[in-house]
Amino acid sequence: MSSGKRAGAGGQEGFAYVLILLLVAVIGATLAAYGEAWSRVAQRHKEAELLWVGGQFRQAIALYYQRTPGAARQYPENLGDLLEDKRYLSTQRYLRRIYRDPITGKAQWGLVPAPGGGIMGVYSLSRAHPLRTGGFPPPYETFATAHRYSDWTFIYEPPVAQTDAPFRR
Repeated sequence: MSSGKRAGAGGQEGFAYVLILLLVAVIGATLAAYGEAWSRVAQRHKEAELLWVGGQFRQAIALYYQRTPGAARQYPENLGDLLEDKRYLSTQRYLRRIYRDPITGKAQWGLVPAPGGGIMGVYSLSRAHPLRTGGFPPPYETFATAHRYSDWTFIYEPPVAQTDAPFRR
């Protein structure tokens, strides 16, 4: 009879082992799903930060352009000009610092050349695909069709001067 008890106890130990393996698999799958969801949340946060930082660059370029002394407007030659505009007697500052690209983590940006010289915008150097595909604020509606973050260009273009139409009767 003692040999029968041992066989029953061994069967219960095997069942407990299978339950533990199943529990470990469920915990692993849950953690993997949580990790993927957290990664998407982090990516969406980086996208929102890229929109904010890009907007800061765009606004700084606009101020530099609009505040050009004299009649001929000009764009900054480099991003450093946005930190210190030496065209005035007292230094003008349009940015506090050169922000890092939230997607790449680097302070290096792609530069959009202006037609008459200088830079009229910046873009991320990341070739990754964005998660966000809609709901962009007014100056950035075209980002909805972008395939890469490097397609998100933060450009300042001055408004086109409207000429008065000739008076007709």
